[in-house]
Order: sequence, then structure tokens, then C-alpha cells
Amino acid sequence: MTGMDDQERKEAAVYLEGLGNQILSAARDELYLGMRFLDVALSSFAYQMDTSVNPFGTNGSVIYFHPQYLGGVYRENRILVNRGYLHMVFHCIFRHMVKRGMDDRYWNLSCDIAAEHMTDSNFHRSVRFPKSLLRRETYRKMELEGKVLNAERIYAILEAWELSGKELERLEAEFYVDDHKYWENQQPDQKPDPDLNRKWQEINERMETDLETFSKEASEKAGDLLDQIKIENKERYDYKEFLRKFSVLREEIAVDPDTFDYSFYSYGLRVYGNMPLIEPQETKEVRKVSEFVVVIDTSMSCSGELVRKFLEETYSVLSEENSFFKKVNIHIIQCDEAVHSDQRITSLEELEDYMSHLTLYGEGGTDFRPAFAYVDELLNKGEFEDLRGLIYFTDGYGIYPNRMPPYKTAFVFMQEDYYDVDVPAWAVKLILTE
Repeated sequence: MTGMDDQERKEAAVYLEGLGNQILSAARDELYLGMRFLDVALSSFAYQMDTSVNPFGTNGSVIYFHPQYLGGVYRENRILVNRGYLHMVFHCIFRHMVKRGMDDRYWNLSCDIAAEHMTDSNFHRSVRFPKSLLRRETYRKMELEGKVLNAERIYAILEAWELSGKELERLEAEFYVDDHKYWENQQPDQKPDPDLNRKWQEINERMETDLETFSKEASEKAGDLLDQIKIENKERYDYKEFLRKFSVLREEIAVDPDTFDYSFYSYGLRVYGNMPLIEPQETKEVRKVSEFVVVIDTSMSCSGELVRKFLEETYSVLSEENSFFKKVNIHIIQCDEAVHSDQRITSLEELEDYMSHLTLYGEGGTDFRPAFAYVDELLNKGEFEDLRGLIYFTDGYGIYPNRMPPYKTAFVFMQEDYYDVDVPAWAVKLILTE
């Protein structure tokens, strides 16, 4: 805008901002006509011109755009603007901008690949665009495991590939759509915004309901979006808090500071020297976990590495003070379509030894019923005083029992291996994050 006076510059800026607003509004409207379940998400942004961005970016509440770059994308093909808008909506729906603790470069690329994969698997005309050979080959390799490609899984895949600098640059160039500089996790000094996170969580949950209840055709056209939303919306439980549901009230040897009167106690010490009038009780009632069963799915679909991660998580919880009695009665059962082993654990040391010498038996099909039948036998033999719960670590694909057992049951998945599956109504679905 050289050669212009201040007034002309202001008028030109207003014109360019208005033009950018029109382009983004047109993209929003076209996306809405094909994907009405995105109505709230698409309308959740204000638009603001920013000549430092290329071509646009969002912080979850504002879409910032460079008018010349945005106009150039629109002139090339308006579908690219539609795709960019949807791409940013996906970043917000899955809160890519707030998750922390990852390598920035790999996380940015993972989020872009995840958003583009969802866009490319979408069958709506407003975003349909030919895929390059590099893009098709990248998707093919990532889809080999048959699991939903969310950003977290893609991040793990990229790390495992050990890409060279050039390979990483090629992928970054291929999947670059928007500028992430406005993201909360790109600004370490910025405090998290719980209201923004809550807003997109509510939008996410509403979309899940709409896709499941009202929009079967829309769900089919949206590719694996519903699966990704389901995974994102599954509550991540605190493992220790969940195990507390198995706790029982029992006496434990320990000084109970609540069972004597301090005034008499101090009076005795003061008058008679070292002779308190009242001694505290040497036992106290506490609520801790004493007995439960762990069943490990050793079928071919459940990897040894994930089993070890699960046992490490269990060990770390057991080792926390005030969670478990010093002597416990834990049965670790290995089962695929038949029970292969049962190891009784009575202390933390025994669990540590079991983990260090872990051998998995099985690799057959998956049937959950034999493990429950075996636990019923143990109950009948009097192996448990008061069994409160069973935890079944699995990938979820198998035959479930028809009847509810007389103890709490949870089917546990590691987040990195999780693909949405249904469990019986009497069981809890528990997803552990690393």
C-alpha cells in the first residue's frame, strides 16, 4: 500500500478485511449446506485480518487471515478455502491447540495429518479434492494397523518412523494448511483457557449425539469423524480412584491419632513425666484395596508391549501409600479363548518379580467367558474373602458373558490401542492414558 496516504490505507484495509470476511463466510455457508451437524462449530469464530499469518490460522475463537494469501487460495480453487476452514474446525473440535507435552514439530505435523485425513475421508462435494501420491502413500502406511488415525496415534507412528530431516520437511509441506502460531500450546507463557476448552468439548459432545441419533447419512459421508469424536469424548479415568471402588473397611496396625483425648494425654505427660494417661489405639480402621482379579487378554490382537505398560501402571498405583493393604490377594490370570495361567500376588515385591519375568501364554482367539467362569470356581473354593472387582485388560474384541458377575467389572484399554467398542451394560469401559 505504498504511495497511499493514511486515509487511503485505512479504506484499503477495511475493503480487504471485508473481502476476507466474505470469502470465509461463503466457505462456512457451503460447508454448512453439506454438513449441518457442524452448524455450531462452523459459526463459532469471529474473523480478523492479520498480515503476519499465512494464509490463515485460529486460536479457537477467531480465524485470523492474510487478505492477499487468502484471496490467492480462493482464486486457485474455492474448495481449498472450504478445506482450510474445515481443517481449522477439526483442530478445535479435538483441542489440538491445548494439548501439551509433545515435541512441537511432530505434534504440529501430526495434527495437520489428522485433520487432513478426516477431510480427505469426507465425501461431501464442498471439500472433495484429488490426493497427491505422497499423501495417498502416507495414509496407506498409517492405516495398516486398522485403527482410527487421531493426532496422538499419528504422533506415535511418526516417532516410530524415525524420519530424516528431508522426509519430515516433505510431509510438513504436503500437509501444511494453516498457521498454528495462535495455539495455546505454542505460547508457553499463556495460561490455559478453561472456558474455550469447555466450549469445544460441548460442541464435540453435541456433534456426537447428532451424528449418532439424527444423521445416519451425514455420519456415513463424514468418514471416520464419528469414531474419532467417540474416542475423544471417552472419559479418562484416574486408575487409582477407579481401584478405590474395590476397597474394603478393615483394621490395620497403625497409631490412630483420632482415638484418644489430647487434653488427658498432655495432662498425664505434664504431671507424671513420661506416663500419658491414655494411649492411642495401635490399630485403626482404614478403607483400602485388598482383593481383586486382573485378567490379561493374551490373544494375538493384544501386544506384549501394551500388557507390560498396563502392568507398570498397576504397579505404580499399588506402590502408592494409603491405597492398598501391605498384604493383598491379587490373581493375575492370562486368558485368550482359554485360561493359561493364574499367578497369585500377595505383595508389591511379588508383583515386581512377576513383571520382571513376564511370559505371555496364548495368542489364540478372544473369548472373555472362560476367565469369568474360572473366577467363579475360585470363589466357590473360598480363594477370596471379599472379592470386590475384576479388571480385564484387552483390545475389546471378543465374546462377552451374558450374565452380570457378583463383583464390579472393568474392561481396560490403553489409549494408544483404543478403538471404540461396546462392552456389556454391567461393565465399565476404562481408558488409560500414558
